[in-house]
Amino acid sequence: MSVLLRFLVAVLNVYEIVIIVRAVMSWFNPDPYNPIVRFLSDITDPVMNPIRRIIPMPGIDFSPMIVILIIEVIKRFLYQ
Repeated sequence: MSVLLRFLVAVLNVYEIVIIVRAVMSWFNPDPYNPIVRFLSDITDPVMNPIRRIIPMPGIDFSPMIVILIIEVIKRFLYQ
């Protein structure tokens, strides 16, 4: 496995963790002006907002699970 491929998989793994942290953090109604909350929103919203528009679910947000599923498919494709 090349170094570039390992780096890309590592970045995808970190992005999955960021998405999970953002999803768990949303359960506690965080302060939207907190710099950490804003940073996580700025990183994850560009990927999750299109999925939220495609699959609108009032009350329950499935976009983190869908994004993680897509990342896993990309990682499996990269491994082959």
